[in-house]
Amino acid sequence: MARGRTHSPEFKLEVVRQIASGAKRPVQVCREYDLANSVVDRWRHEYAARGEAAFTPSEAPGDAALEARIAELERLCGQLALENAALKKGLASSRSGSGTR
Repeated sequence: MARGRTHSPEFKLEVVRQIASGAKRPVQVCREYDLANSVVDRWRHEYAARGEAAFTPSEAPGDAALEARIAELERLCGQLALENAALKKGLASSRSGSGTR
């Protein structure tokens, strides 16, 4: 399924700035640039949320924290695997050494 046109971050900012400054109304911008109202509304919400950085790729603030959490969980999994292997070994040796069956 083909997606619609792709607009540059600069174009999106220019469109939203025209609306925010009152220079043009959203309907005018939609007609002038042949844009859907829903697209312009989405851009306006993004601009309201992030300001001038709205259409630049955002650095996920939690990336470093997520990487640290993953490393911690991997360490814990390794530790539990070692403990599990030690318990299995101890259980196997206690069964073979009992000789009751």
